[in-house]
Amino acid sequence: MNSYDFDTVTDRRGTSCLKYDFKAERGYPENVLPLWVADMDYPTAPEIVEAIQKTASHGIFGYTVPKQEYFDTVLKWYAERFDYRPDSRSCVITPGVVFAISAAVRAFTKEGDAVLIQPPVYYPFFSAVTENGRRLAENELVYKDGKYSIDFEDFERKVKENEVKLFILCSPHNPVGRVWTEEELRRLGDICEEYGVTVISDEIHSDFVREGHRHTVFTNACPRLKSRTVVCTAPSKSFNLAGLQVSHIFIEDAQLRHRFKAVLSAQGYTEVNTLGLSASRAAYEKGGEWLGQCRAYIEDNLQLVKAFLAERLPMLRLVEPEGTYFAWIDFSALGLDRQALNGLIIHKAHLWLDAGHIFGAASDQFQRIVLACPRAILRQALEQLEKAVKEELQ
Repeated sequence: MNSYDFDTVTDRRGTSCLKYDFKAERGYPENVLPLWVADMDYPTAPEIVEAIQKTASHGIFGYTVPKQEYFDTVLKWYAERFDYRPDSRSCVITPGVVFAISAAVRAFTKEGDAVLIQPPVYYPFFSAVTENGRRLAENELVYKDGKYSIDFEDFERKVKENEVKLFILCSPHNPVGRVWTEEELRRLGDICEEYGVTVISDEIHSDFVREGHRHTVFTNACPRLKSRTVVCTAPSKSFNLAGLQVSHIFIEDAQLRHRFKAVLSAQGYTEVNTLGLSASRAAYEKGGEWLGQCRAYIEDNLQLVKAFLAERLPMLRLVEPEGTYFAWIDFSALGLDRQALNGLIIHKAHLWLDAGHIFGAASDQFQRIVLACPRAILRQALEQLEKAVKEELQ
């Protein structure tokens, strides 16, 4: 068994890295420590790097299409880890899950149709709806006693009142960290079935589920909805491969898949990123041990955040995540408005986090921190935050 290094700080500056190299362009001071965008500060598994290097050494990067053995590798991962066993024909490759969601919005709705989301939620969901000329319907998650839940009565009411055609589910949920139970997914599925709603299930964080919780693929929970479900997955979060632009979109119904692929064809997307295919296949064939150690390291990071907040910043409340690699923190006890809170984070704590309001207006007292970084970086961020908060409270 290899022992992988997650402690070493890798300098990402000067690599056109969105997280580190675009502070000025995004309006941030140069001295902020970034823990915002959802990628990791760890180099990917050496086995994946080796596969990329082998492909690169060939020197020809022409049009590339995956053969059956590629799909067999992907399907084996989902069968063994999630008991999800779709036919290989159902797998459509796209350059990203957000790309796929936008394509699905165009494929399965028309302009003016309502699309339902559940804020606070991954912010590209909003633009995928509104920038495609669709109406946004929102089923706000209920935050009570430090945990989020679904208001199913409101969900059904919003579906009915808005004549919702499409529901975008985030499972596991970003940013609040819920891993929806099979019962919760079934209740959502029953409502969608009753009202003829198509479901896009974004399951990109499915490999990051904490002990004591289990990720259920939406169509496993709701098999009757296979004819109206799109399951979005990718190795990008699991293995830090977002820049290689390969996602696996499972659409088991042939008619639904045809409609989706027609939109891809209209956009001119057919062949796949050559290096991305090599990386993805190596990830699913050889990356399991690396991922396991990565998850364990991130769990220790989470425990550091929990202990630090409890001992040194008890006025801040961590929403205990069940999955993902985020810490979603409630700052409401500070009594600051949104502008003042963001000013505290940026100009006093010198941190670049994801402000809660971008996930939904009702969450402007929250901040999202990415935990997938070397522990030294996380500890530095917490200490900067502590200093700023205590100065604010003096």
